[in-house]
Amino acid sequence: MDRVTQLISERPVVIFSRSSCCMCHTIKTLLSEFGVHPNVHELDEIPRGRDIEQALSRLGCNPSVPAVFIGGELVGGANEVMSLHLNRSLIPMLRQAGALWV
Repeated sequence: MDRVTQLISERPVVIFSRSSCCMCHTIKTLLSEFGVHPNVHELDEIPRGRDIEQALSRLGCNPSVPAVFIGGELVGGANEVMSLHLNRSLIPMLRQAGALWV
């Protein structure tokens, strides 16, 4: 759990992902289109990725990926991020976290 806490504090936007996950790809693409440069951790490509995935599950991420953190806070997965986007709350949240300047 300490490792997850450390990783989410490194950047304004952090995404825990799996390289083969289509919903992860969708969220990474959406944020990239806004000009956000998240810190992405591909759990299937890093050492101890399985341990991190289990820690994310304990934090309430279900499914465990994509797990999106903005400003150090868990936003959720693809459904939550897309809901924020559709109700126009995502961009203000990204600005407040310092991930967007425009």
